[in-house]
Amino acid sequence: MPKLTAKKRAGLIKLAKLPDSQIDLSDIPEVRGLPSDAVIGKFYRPRKKSITIRIDADVLSWLKGSGEGYQTRINTFLRQLMQSKAPRRR
Repeated sequence: MPKLTAKKRAGLIKLAKLPDSQIDLSDIPEVRGLPSDAVIGKFYRPRKKSITIRIDADVLSWLKGSGEGYQTRINTFLRQLMQSKAPRRR
């Protein structure tokens, strides 16, 4: 990505100081929800870290019984738990 010129940087700083009500958005199309084929988080890929974890044999058997991708399912379950326990932002 090319660096900003001094003129463009000054313009952005000036724009950032304006209240939202004074910013002209007329040349930007209104977004009405997500397109039907949009995927939230499609381009966000957290870095993976290899670990060793001990899981009860019956739990591991249950996870593997659903087919390939049991490690991804473990990660999904843990992410859902993490997000459900995250403090709510106001």
